[in-house]
Amino acid sequence: MMIDRIEKISLGGFSQKIHIKTENPANPVLLFLHGGPGVCNRHTVMTTHADLTDTFTLAAWDQRGSGGSYWGCDPATLTIDRLVEDARELVLWLCREYKKEKIFIIGGSWGSELGTYLCYRYPEHIAAYVGFGQVVNGAVNETLTFQFTLEAAEKAGDRGALDILHRVGPPVRGVYKGGFSGMMAQRRIMMKYGGYSPDKRKRSNFRALVLPMLLSGEYSLSDLIGVAKGYKFVLTAMWPEVGTTDFPATCTEFKMPYFIFDGVLDQNTPASLVQGYFDLIRSPKKELIWFEHSGHNPMGDEGERFKKLLREKLEIKDAINDQQ
Repeated sequence: MMIDRIEKISLGGFSQKIHIKTENPANPVLLFLHGGPGVCNRHTVMTTHADLTDTFTLAAWDQRGSGGSYWGCDPATLTIDRLVEDARELVLWLCREYKKEKIFIIGGSWGSELGTYLCYRYPEHIAAYVGFGQVVNGAVNETLTFQFTLEAAEKAGDRGALDILHRVGPPVRGVYKGGFSGMMAQRRIMMKYGGYSPDKRKRSNFRALVLPMLLSGEYSLSDLIGVAKGYKFVLTAMWPEVGTTDFPATCTEFKMPYFIFDGVLDQNTPASLVQGYFDLIRSPKKELIWFEHSGHNPMGDEGERFKKLLREKLEIKDAINDQQ
């Protein structure tokens, strides 16, 4: 029985939008945790990756303050702890709604940070975790991505970009001068030089992120306004706290399988940090899989390989049998 439902549910006392889609509600549930914080991904989950509905019950969620969950959000509630609690409540809701003991979690970029905290704090109802664009250490992350951007601009003799980067200056404890505007300036130049994706069509924020949202048909007009406003709203509120994350010092032991699917070319959350963190992780099963032709989002850069490995590594048949 095909299910395709978009609705709002209360998480942490605040109404938040979710989209659930599957060819069979008996399928294991796979919850996507989007990045940013504040950058919704319902459109890619439910269009580009909708073929996963033959295997999973897909759940995409606009996190507090983002997209369809923007309106009426109190900025004081935009904390890591609150979003982890929202995610925990959503996991429990999905388990009840689809009669599951456990569900799968996948998180990209900030979503990998949220997912790692969630798995570390509340492992009971999580069957396995998959992260990509994996966050390791917020402050070191920003130091490395800034350095990549500066060196790329210097090599290209890009005086305009260099002037911007010198004005912004290197980040301090993960935070750029000018806050949101400083970070966005760095990210635009980083994308221009391939730090987000080797695909030249994805070297601008508009073409890589904004245009796919607009063309997807996934979002209502109200949602799109929430996407546009929520991006700055959430990032501004949360980034100083996000920059303090240090997983090698705080989250290394997990009670479920822990997988990282990471792009070798990622300079947004630099791939160079991932191996060291992975080596520290203790879990019943762990695996780090590299995508040689991918940047920050291997699910986009090498989508077919990503989804093939996702089905294989999550051992779907065993998961289904365990829940019956």
